[in-house]
Parts: sequence; C-alpha cells; structure tokens
Amino acid sequence: MRPVSLLAAAVGLGLAACAQSSFITELRGETTVPASLPGGSTELNAFPPISSLAGMDFDQNQDFKNQGLTKNEVTSVHVESLSLQILSPNDVDFTFLDTVEFYVRAGDRETRIASKSNLNRSTLRPPNPTLWLDVADLELQPYVAAPSMSIIIRGKGRTPEREVRLRAVVRLEVESGLL
Repeated sequence: MRPVSLLAAAVGLGLAACAQSSFITELRGETTVPASLPGGSTELNAFPPISSLAGMDFDQNQDFKNQGLTKNEVTSVHVESLSLQILSPNDVDFTFLDTVEFYVRAGDRETRIASKSNLNRSTLRPPNPTLWLDVADLELQPYVAAPSMSIIIRGKGRTPEREVRLRAVVRLEVESGLL
C-alpha cells in the first residue's frame, strides 16, 4: 500500500473515532388531575407531580447504561418531542385546560421545555387523545449532568368533572463526544 493511501486511511479512522454518537431516551410518567368538587368546577392552577419524572439520576437510566455512557460524558441533550395523553376516562378531551407547560429543574435552576396554549379550543377528540406540545430548542446537558433532575408539569384551566389520568412521554436526543 502506498504511504499516501495509508495516511488517508489513518486520517479517516481518526475522524470516525472522534464522531459524535447519539441516541434517544424516553421518559414516561403518569399523574391524575382530581375531579371538581360537587356543585361545579373550580379553577385549576396546579397539577399533581409526576413522580417517575422527579429526582432522576441519568447514571441510573437504562438507555445510558446500554450505551456505556455516564451523564458526565454527555455533550448535548435536546427535547425531541413531548406528548400528553389522556388515559382515562377515555371519553374526555383536553378542553378543561387552557394551557399546559413542562419545566426542567435541577437544583435552583428551572427552564420551560415545552408548552401548549388555547387547549380549551382543542380539536382533539376522544377516545384517549394525545396532545403534542411545542418544544423549546434548549440545551439540557447541564440539567442531565446535575446530581438530580426533575420534569414538572404546570397549567391553568378548570378542574374536570371526573378525575383524569394523564401520561407524559418525553423523548430526549442525547449526544456524547467520543465513540
């Protein structure tokens, strides 16, 4: 093999070794919005927390383990998508809500990562509608690398006539520097 060919092959392998690797990790959680008290609905200003999205340590995340990656080796994290689905009752829609927002929190830092407004005019209909939120193009690597990270749901609207169980699915695109 000629020296020029060997040099080109070595440079190509070197560049491939420095390439970024990316994967998707999916976080899921459920919460239940309580029903209104007898006699009418009241203003809804808070959502119950989603326990499986609180206090997350990404060194314990199975997708990170499958990649052989620690949270400190992550170079970039972005929300790819965030959805909210009504699980029950299956004949309810999102019109009891005006707005819904999701925030990421680590320590004393907090940032909005997704939101949707005007849900009281939503055209999504039962059974079990799924709402896709508008995600912000933010770098979440500092949150993922923190000792613990939480995803919080907030919103406004009216308490539903019946208890509503919701599922949130957050898909994160994760990149690491070296293979």
